[in-house]
Amino acid sequence: MTLKLLMEVSPQELLESLAELQNHVLGYVKATSLNELFLEVIIVDKGRIFRGVSSLVDVGAGNGAGTRVVAKAFPRIKCTVLDLPQSVGQAAAAGEDNLRFVAGDMFESIPPADAVLLKNVLHDWGHDDCVKILQRCKEAVPARGAEGKVIIIDMVRGSLLGDKKIGEMEALQDMFAMCTNGVERDESEWKRIFSDAGFSDDYKIMPVLGPLSVIEIYP
Repeated sequence: MTLKLLMEVSPQELLESLAELQNHVLGYVKATSLNELFLEVIIVDKGRIFRGVSSLVDVGAGNGAGTRVVAKAFPRIKCTVLDLPQSVGQAAAAGEDNLRFVAGDMFESIPPADAVLLKNVLHDWGHDDCVKILQRCKEAVPARGAEGKVIIIDMVRGSLLGDKKIGEMEALQDMFAMCTNGVERDESEWKRIFSDAGFSDDYKIMPVLGPLSVIEIYP
């Protein structure tokens, strides 16, 4: 669907198109979690983001499918999944000795670790809530001198300027986000959130899959 056609369709037609697309990929999604897919790509392409990290908290990671990918690839990293009680209550560590589950609220507190991972979390929240979440993350990681950091995996609009297909995908993602009360941000919007949460201006944005990027921020 081109951007022009996308702007002409009704919300109902858009949702029907999304449903059709979902049906095409359903077979694959059944076989592998999208969290696992993203983490596998990132580990292969951006695995250095976990160098020097001995402990990691994956915030809002549900059943820990993606976290298990990290735990298996990096046995030296002690991984923790933090999510609401109803999300982690039935999760099992599945034989990974370096993986545990903690029930909690990311708006209240986050267990201490070298690094905190926010994978497709912040686009579900508005500016003020993102600031609160990142403030809790900042409290959980060591100061910059001790290599503490927060790793964000999320969409960065405009990260691949000039790519028509990426632009159309971003427009589709925006409309889908509006249907789910989500927010997709460009770099300037992300930077303002980081600053308001008390993080340094020294951050890294690394595109991975189209506008999906890995962002590193530091206290």
